[in-house]
This record gives sequence, structure tokens and C-alpha cells, in this order.
Amino acid sequence: MKTVITDVRRPIGDLLREWRRHRRLSQLDLAAEADISTRHLSFVESGRSQPSREMILHLSEYLDIPLRERNALLVAAGFAPAYQQTGIDDPVFDTVRHTIHALLQGFEPYPMLAVDRHWHLIASNQATLRLMAGISPALLQPPVNVLRLSLHPEGLAPRIRNLAQWRGHLLERLRRQIAACHDAKLVDLLQELERLPFDAQGEVPVIPRGGDLAVPMLLEIDGRVLSMLSTTTVFGTPMDVTLAELALEAFVPANEDTATYLRDMAGR
Repeated sequence: MKTVITDVRRPIGDLLREWRRHRRLSQLDLAAEADISTRHLSFVESGRSQPSREMILHLSEYLDIPLRERNALLVAAGFAPAYQQTGIDDPVFDTVRHTIHALLQGFEPYPMLAVDRHWHLIASNQATLRLMAGISPALLQPPVNVLRLSLHPEGLAPRIRNLAQWRGHLLERLRRQIAACHDAKLVDLLQELERLPFDAQGEVPVIPRGGDLAVPMLLEIDGRVLSMLSTTTVFGTPMDVTLAELALEAFVPANEDTATYLRDMAGR
């Protein structure tokens, strides 16, 4: 059973209480952090007091609620959304698209791609496309989901030499994202990925550097095993929902052999 916290059909007090519990805070904890009285917070959650627009945004800040869900809370309380939501293809997003393009090209000859919050591919550089050669065309039909592309038997999975470890790393990242935003589509994606078959026989586990945040992906290309670490970049303090949900995923060579091979691929 999936629960979407920002169901606008529910009272605003119920939604705020559910977010507080989701963050594992008591009323006393949240009231102290947000510098409001416990009595007032109790009245808001029980529906005895209607929160103002400013109070909803104030509590959302301390509850670390994503911008999309903050808008939904405002709508549930009868207010207009506070954060604009621009389509990625909207002309006003031109500057962002140009910036993303410059970052992708500047990272050559190493792979980098831009994804939305559901891990759909927005853009990528040529280094990424070179690594995706030979993947089933069905997986490359828009919208392309990069997690599915990585773990599907007809995607990159057969080429990933530490698939069990890399799979566990990606699924754990997805679980943490779900915990942060409680998105039903991400829950569906997690369940789909968990059902995908995978064969870990013959793999040699890699000891990650710095815990699970530095798990390398070992990808076999033309008989060579490339070792790459993934890094994530997001835009700081965005006021647009779409921009807040964009992320740049870059793959950095974990050794000089991998760096040299990627440079040679670009040259060819």
C-alpha cells in the first residue's frame, strides 16, 4: 500500500502531522525548532486552527519538505502555490538548458547526464552515449529511465562486473530518496527494479572507499573493465520546482587506466 503525503483532498492539519511523523519529530520537537507554541501546533494539526500561508511555509522549511510538496500543502489549505513550476522545454528555461549543456560538454571525455526526480534522462554528453552502445532499443525509447537502463538484463546490467554491489548501491539511494519525498512513482520504480532478475555469479566484490557513498561501477567495454565513481550535483537554493528536482550524475574515473581509455574512446 502506497501513501502520498501531499494528497490535497486531506485537511492541511493531517498532512502537516504526517510530515512531522515522517521526519520522526514530536510536536514538542517541531514547536521548539520552529519557535512556535506546542499548543498552536496542536491546534493546527487537529484542525482547530487554520494555518496561514506563512506558517505553512515556515513549518515546511523546518520539516525539509520538497518544493513540489510545499506547493501541494498550500493548495490543500486554499492558497496559491509559492514556487513556480516551469516545464523543461519552456523558453524561460533556456538559460538552465544552456548551463546544463555547457556542464555536460565540459565534463567530456567522461560520462555525465541530467535526470529529473524520477530518474528520467533529460540530457547527456557523448561520453555517456558511447557507453550505452548496444543497449536494447526498447530501453532507449523516451522517457528513458537511467536506473532501469542500468539494472535491466537488456541494459547495462550484463556488462557491470560488480552488479550485485552496484545494484544494492542504487536501490539504497532510491530508498533514501523515497524517505525524503515519499513519491508514489518512485515507490513503483523501486518495486519494479527489485523484481528485475540479476546474476551475481563470478563477481568479485569491490571494497568501496568511504562507505557506500563511494561504490565504484565496474563496466566492461570491449573486453576492458572500467572503474568509475558516480557523483551527484544539484542546483543550489532553486525557487523553481523543476530546477529543484534536476540532478547531474557524473562518472569519474577511479583509476588512470579508466581515464586513459575514456580519453581514447573520445579520440576514436
